[in-house]
Amino acid sequence: MQPFVFNALPGRVIFGFGTLSQVGVEIRALGCSRALVISTPEQQMQAAQLVTQLGDLAVGTYVKAAMHTPTDITLDALQEFQQAAADCVVAIGGGSTIGLGKAIALHTDAPQIVIPTTYAGSEATPIIGQTDNGIKTTQKTMKVLPEVIVYDVDLTLRLPVEMSVTSGLNAIAHAVEALYAKDANPLVSMLAEQGIAAIARALPRIVDNPHDREARSDALYGAWACGVCLGAVGMSIHHKLCHTLGGSFNLPHAQTHTAVLPHAAAYNAEAAPEAMARIATALGVDDAPRGLYDLAKSLGGPTSLAALGLKKDDLTKATEIACASPYWNPRAIEPRAIAELLANAWAGDRP
Repeated sequence: MQPFVFNALPGRVIFGFGTLSQVGVEIRALGCSRALVISTPEQQMQAAQLVTQLGDLAVGTYVKAAMHTPTDITLDALQEFQQAAADCVVAIGGGSTIGLGKAIALHTDAPQIVIPTTYAGSEATPIIGQTDNGIKTTQKTMKVLPEVIVYDVDLTLRLPVEMSVTSGLNAIAHAVEALYAKDANPLVSMLAEQGIAAIARALPRIVDNPHDREARSDALYGAWACGVCLGAVGMSIHHKLCHTLGGSFNLPHAQTHTAVLPHAAAYNAEAAPEAMARIATALGVDDAPRGLYDLAKSLGGPTSLAALGLKKDDLTKATEIACASPYWNPRAIEPRAIAELLANAWAGDRP
């Protein structure tokens, strides 16, 4: 066994069916009584229903959460939070809503209860990504780690198949990069393999039957496992590229992860052979990058950045931004090779 360092993250996780009913109890357990419920515009009905359920424990809703956590939205939400004299945030939704909850906590130290309805996994991390003037930056701080995560499998039964696929593959990306992270450790690597395997076996069943409760439970467990990986160790070139493409070119978050992941894995394959072997085992395939591509394609997920709206002329700028301040990566960041990676992802070629 090689020496390693593992930093366990605090937090309370409630997982099961029908657990949404416990949110009020969790608000009181945090010593709070004035919750601001937040969501995206698309999920404002769920937010309104939760406010009704919470009764006097809720002071209102903010339903303008947006992709990539724009700073102007954060400032607007902070004003709403302060005017309502709220003392905690309850976020119901996917990565956009959870990101806004984290941004509010960053500025106010307000406790957070998050109720994920996708498989994004950001709820399990002390990481926040924010976009200002077209540039997305990330930071890691315990101020944004949610105090309570309420996983209610019933809520994911409504998640459209296409979004289930892309958010599930987004979660897998966290575990893939955790396996070759600079600070990888055996505990996180074990969880990464479990997370990849759980989601990879769940998604085909969800495509066949979106109301398969056991498959939904497996996918949500896998999302949590992959999210823990994202929060525990550093990420590499895949996440840097996706942050660049999302923040600077406004590409959709989960879909971008889906299209880029096989090519990022191929970029690192020779530099991280043990990680690739573990990914392949979790997927039940012989080749990790091709297995990731084939999984996405078989599920109807996007495999091309061009199909997501990225212009070919933008590839040069994307390469420059990604290489300007790169994350640590097992293979050296070589601009020419990164340009080739992005070109392959743009075209949707199989690795």
